[in-house]
Amino acid sequence: MSDELNTVTLEQTGISAAGEQSSHVPPVFIAGVWRSGTTLLYTLLNQHPDIRLFYESDLPVLWPMFWLPWGRKTWFDKWEYWNAGVSRHDLDPIRLAAPVNSLAEAFELAGRQYSWEKGKKIWGCKSPSYHDRLVQLAREFPGARFIVIWRDPEEICRSVIRAAASGTTGLWFARPGIIRKSLLASEILKKQYDRLLSMGASVHQIHFRDLVEDTNNTMRGICEFLQVPFTPAVTDLNRADRSAVFEGAHHTLAKGDRIVSRKQNDVSLPPPVTAKIRRYKALWKAEAGDHWLLCQRFSETGTTKPGIWERTTDRLLVKVSRVWDIAPRLLFSILPMSIWQTYRRFKYKDAGWVHRQITNKPTTLQQ
Repeated sequence: MSDELNTVTLEQTGISAAGEQSSHVPPVFIAGVWRSGTTLLYTLLNQHPDIRLFYESDLPVLWPMFWLPWGRKTWFDKWEYWNAGVSRHDLDPIRLAAPVNSLAEAFELAGRQYSWEKGKKIWGCKSPSYHDRLVQLAREFPGARFIVIWRDPEEICRSVIRAAASGTTGLWFARPGIIRKSLLASEILKKQYDRLLSMGASVHQIHFRDLVEDTNNTMRGICEFLQVPFTPAVTDLNRADRSAVFEGAHHTLAKGDRIVSRKQNDVSLPPPVTAKIRRYKALWKAEAGDHWLLCQRFSETGTTKPGIWERTTDRLLVKVSRVWDIAPRLLFSILPMSIWQTYRRFKYKDAGWVHRQITNKPTTLQQ
């Protein structure tokens, strides 16, 4: 970022250009598969006096918006309309109006406002949407640090089924093929993780079981990785701020005041799903062994692995599903917001319906 832009940014955000805080601060990204404990980790880390992370801002997935001059001018309004990113985090759109030339500049502008408002120096974001684009994030944000969380795919798939049954706000988890996608997402995340290591990026990994069963030592390790002092505040949820977390019954446990290890299997996976998961666990164990933290926690997986046809078919279907997810982001980034307002009015009979499903905070958009 240029010195000229830094000056504009700092003036717009009301932060003095003097002192250490005027320097560039790379972000911290938390990534994992859906329902893998990223929200719990986000909540704990945000209680640290030096850290304030966005909750699923997902601004980086709207990256094409910053390739277009008109997109860069209205980026914070479109971000708000996408997932209430501005209002959920109590950001001031007036202070986001500084000229930006890239996603990195816009994201850092918002991150600085969000973190420094509470006197914190480390900013970043947690989102499962990043599980397949960590390499792109590392290139877009030099010096960024990454925390990857792993969870047993059987536990993830049970949690996905619970979320799908939670009502309107869990509809995303009711999509066709979500179980297959949730299973193979761990494989995709592993490839991204390995590439980060080969690039020399700063990466730390944890397991969900350690986070819930040995919270103290796990959070100590994360604080050491981030080079911040350890504080007991990051091991307790009693005073946690979840105001930016999406509304919905599927976040009830994440919004509680206790760290819960849901050991009871109150949701049964269909036998074919269980068999598929265990075949993939056997494959991953054979390929990676204990070099992959996820595999270290597998119990006996058996010896049957998915055949070539099953693997090819599954990966092809997941690729199609990912294109189905990415296409709306690309179109939303490129097309004028008025088109999307018309679309939502037509589909939901109310252009503001989506916003109310996400948060109860008023939108920052002009009505």
